[in-house]
This record gives sequence, structure tokens and C-alpha cells, in this order.
Amino acid sequence: METNLFERAKQMVQQFLNDEQDDQTSDQDKTAAKAAIQSAYAEADPEQRAQLEQLEQQLEQKNKLH
Repeated sequence: METNLFERAKQMVQQFLNDEQDDQTSDQDKTAAKAAIQSAYAEADPEQRAQLEQLEQQLEQKNKLH
């Protein structure tokens, strides 16, 4: 079964944001989440692209807080 890249990107960002609240994140986690987002752009429809942009913004906002 093929993994939906969009759903995988959402899961990775959510996991990163949740782990960050517990101070368990690493730069590697953030890099993996960003890579998942970039990969998902390849097969995303316009609505999904908008959501991916929001996920990127969430990562950047969290990054600025730390």
C-alpha cells in the first residue's frame, strides 16, 4: 500500500510539534518534517498545498520560539 505523502507530512509535523512540547525534539526531527513536506508538494492538490504551507509556517514559528 502506497503511503500518502501529504498525510505522512502532516503526521510528522504533528509529531514534531507534540514532541517539542515535551522537549524531546531534535534538529533531525525538524529536518525530517521539512523533507516530508517538500516531498508531499509533488503530489499535492491546491488545497493540500495550502495546508502544507501552513505546516511549514507552524514549524518556522516553533523554531523562532526556541
